[in-house]
Amino acid sequence: MIGIIDVGGGTRDIYGAGVFDYCLEHHITFDYGIGISAGSANLASFTAKQYKRNYHFFMDYAFREEYMSLKNFINKGSYVDLDYIYYTLSRKEGENPLDYETLKNNPMKFNVLAYNANTGEPHIFTKKDINQDEYRIFSASSCLPIVCKPVNIEGVPYYDGGIIEPIPVRRALEDGCDKVVLILTRPKDYMRDSDHDKLNANILSKIDKKASEHLRKRAEVYNAALKDALELEKQGKVLIVAPDTIGHMSTLSKEKQNLYLLYRKGYNDAEKIARFIRGE
Repeated sequence: MIGIIDVGGGTRDIYGAGVFDYCLEHHITFDYGIGISAGSANLASFTAKQYKRNYHFFMDYAFREEYMSLKNFINKGSYVDLDYIYYTLSRKEGENPLDYETLKNNPMKFNVLAYNANTGEPHIFTKKDINQDEYRIFSASSCLPIVCKPVNIEGVPYYDGGIIEPIPVRRALEDGCDKVVLILTRPKDYMRDSDHDKLNANILSKIDKKASEHLRKRAEVYNAALKDALELEKQGKVLIVAPDTIGHMSTLSKEKQNLYLLYRKGYNDAEKIARFIRGE
């Protein structure tokens, strides 16, 4: 079984959109997928076979005030309006609807990873948790603490899955994958610095102490998982697809030229995936 994981990274994950668009264009398929945060949206469009759908989200819609803005934060308590992204734009009557029927009927095992704020554990959503125009699982997985209010699904609050399990390669292998393509949105030799996470954890502790502790340890967990993935890559079990550089792009960057270049990097870097699957 061949798996693919997109770990997200905000607007930087236009890189992942490029990877998936290459795969769609060259008819590369997978048996299993995990998406986290923006990676869950990329995985959804790929599973729905919608070429360049997410490109337009990153390159066009992200620049709208309704999508992310200080005005949103002041009026709604969330800088990024996840309802606008995953309902207003993505519903059947929306500007860029997700092809729900194609996604549902695609045989690929589809997983979206979020953080359950009640239990402090990772939670996996599947296609069973999606219905036409009901796409809150993507909002849940994409809900950055502090930047967004938690997303409630059936009374349970969720945050971005990257808090708890930022690189779920071992999960994919334990679920039966023989090989895993891992999409990162930072260079593969990048080790996460804990300072930024600790600062955010201090702010979050006033709202959610359990989530703040996981956020405080995020760099440690990320770096350990990345080292494990690098070792698995040496063994031929994992292929890491990652940009060689991202310039000065941050999670919520809105610089069109840099976004476009990162998309092209993802598209071009995806060329090696077919060889990896064939075992070359």
